[in-house]
Amino acid sequence: MIDTVQAVLLVVIVLLTVLLFVLGVQIFFILKEFKKTVERTNRILDVAESITEAVVEPVSFISTLLLGVKTISKFLKSTKENKK
Repeated sequence: MIDTVQAVLLVVIVLLTVLLFVLGVQIFFILKEFKKTVERTNRILDVAESITEAVVEPVSFISTLLLGVKTISKFLKSTKENKK
């Protein structure tokens, strides 16, 4: 027959096995949800990158345009000073 110690050990082993199985299932669901979160974050970052690229081009153009205006302004000032 089974001793009391053996019965307690059997119950503890069965309980630990069930708990570890439940824990494994919960970890699986957590990792699945984490994957969804990472995919959403990746999509958001892709959209942010495309918005940034769309903004950079006009700003770069305006910066170049203003630099050209500044250069022309310096040239005109130096031309006026040379005429005097």
